[in-house]
Amino acid sequence: MEQYNQAVELWQSYEIASAADLDKYLDSFRILFAFHSGKIENEEITYHDTREIFENGRVVNYTGSPRAVFEQQNQKLCYEVLKEKIIKKEPLSIELVKEIHKVLTSGTYDERKLIANEERPGEFKKHDYVTGIHEVGSAAENVEKDMTALFAEVNEHRGKDVLKAAAYLHARFEYIHPFADGNGRVGRTLMNYYLMTHDHPPLIVYDEDKHLYYECLQKYDETEELKPLYEFFKYETEKTWEKALALANGMKQERKGLSDFTQSM
Repeated sequence: MEQYNQAVELWQSYEIASAADLDKYLDSFRILFAFHSGKIENEEITYHDTREIFENGRVVNYTGSPRAVFEQQNQKLCYEVLKEKIIKKEPLSIELVKEIHKVLTSGTYDERKLIANEERPGEFKKHDYVTGIHEVGSAAENVEKDMTALFAEVNEHRGKDVLKAAAYLHARFEYIHPFADGNGRVGRTLMNYYLMTHDHPPLIVYDEDKHLYYECLQKYDETEELKPLYEFFKYETEKTWEKALALANGMKQERKGLSDFTQSM
């Protein structure tokens, strides 16, 4: 059995039925997800600071950008907001995605977009912003219609390949580019929300893999070819759950012993 299917089976074996179950099985994941998702777009974010925020609610002796701290605090808060909704398997909706955006971007919008352009966290863009080499993005006046259609399509999907539906959701969301800022963080969070509400493991898009991630999204923008992004997400799922699978299978990681360090040269 391929490792991706093993990861799905492992997740489903947890039989998650409460927010406490999510906390238990996502203890390390939520910190790593927040770090990598934030790091993709903000180089100032560090794992140490992210862990401090999740475990202690604050960062000690921090001298970097306040925005980096706000973004990671918001990631923690967003998880707290969403976990009960995940357990209840609430469907995708305009209200949900606006709430995710409001939580993730509060305190992080730059002054020009917030004041001059009247953009606000939790609201669809009021002006046209394009992204990527092909300058994709729905016109501001079409965003709500396009997002409503996307959510209806994905909510009605009853196929077995949940990851493929999640990849489509993510590709279309990023193509529509519904917000003035924060689309990447919201899109990755929304994808994991969909996966978990359909009994599939969430995944991390690792910062070190971001160039391949962008290439897969660009391929979709160019040709509407979904397979590269789908295969990339399979790979990232395997990578995300590799250590948990090893522990579940009783595989012990080999580490150096004292003799390895004390042998004479």
